[in-house]
Amino acid sequence: MDIGSAISIAEVIATIFYAFLGLALMIVSYLIIDMLTPFSLHEELSGKANTAIAIVMGSVMISLAILIANVINS
Repeated sequence: MDIGSAISIAEVIATIFYAFLGLALMIVSYLIIDMLTPFSLHEELSGKANTAIAIVMGSVMISLAILIANVINS
């Protein structure tokens, strides 16, 4: 049994689709969080280098990634 027979094209396409779906959901989530905050996240993270907001946004993105992965797998 070689690797070509174990992996089908449909599985590869599904994996790529779900990867892009997860990425799109993460971007949409970031934009929604940015709209809900009274300040610009981009300015705080890149301009002012606010470490506290970076830690909070990192933890939010990790938790959203876990949730999105569980929804896709179910």
